[in-house]
Amino acid sequence: MELTGKLKQQIEEWNETLKDKDAEGVIAYFLDYYPDSIVLSTSLGLEDQVITEMVIRYRKDTPVFTLDTGRLFPETYELIDRTNKHFGIRIQTLFPEPEKVEKMVSERGINLFYDSVANRKLCCGVRKVDQLPRAFAGREAWISGLRKDQSVTRFFSKLVEWDANNGLVKINPLINWTEKDVRAYIAGHKIPYNPMHDKGYPSIGCEPCTRAIKPGEDVRAGRWWWESESKKECGLHER
Repeated sequence: MELTGKLKQQIEEWNETLKDKDAEGVIAYFLDYYPDSIVLSTSLGLEDQVITEMVIRYRKDTPVFTLDTGRLFPETYELIDRTNKHFGIRIQTLFPEPEKVEKMVSERGINLFYDSVANRKLCCGVRKVDQLPRAFAGREAWISGLRKDQSVTRFFSKLVEWDANNGLVKINPLINWTEKDVRAYIAGHKIPYNPMHDKGYPSIGCEPCTRAIKPGEDVRAGRWWWESESKKECGLHER
């Protein structure tokens, strides 16, 4: 899909007319607007668990996908299973192409991401971003768990955006939520979540690229902690 002048104007109008709607109202609006061409992406984080509950409660047959990089925490795999059973769904799990992973590792090493930002982004690309064309095939919009206060790279994100990398309308229903809001919703609706979140891991990705944060650190400090804040994205939410 291309960003036409009409669609650009529509996105601007959505941001204005939907700014006072709650997250559930925003989700319901777009599930109705794109009944057969919208998809929910989840990395099983707290925000994604909240959105999954809202989406599935409104329309249970909404497609949901996650990306298995092959290097996730055991707790994340266990949560995929618990989430499927809790909501009575089957999350589509996409894996990287074995040949690309083998080539990358043979040429640059198993833990290449520690050596340079370029290597880390290559690894994220091969293991995650390269699967997006399959996930988004035939889609016009995707729902994401992005929040402004997650990192400096996400501060200027909006409720509705144009995802130029994937040619889709991107909806961020929790864009203005705080971590406290998310935690309260999880507790109030008894939604399953990763127990690592209670052990100093506010953001959980691949095991070798994630650590617990220290008191007072930014919530994304445990992701790719050897890099500067301005570079801490895997490519899924590049602006």
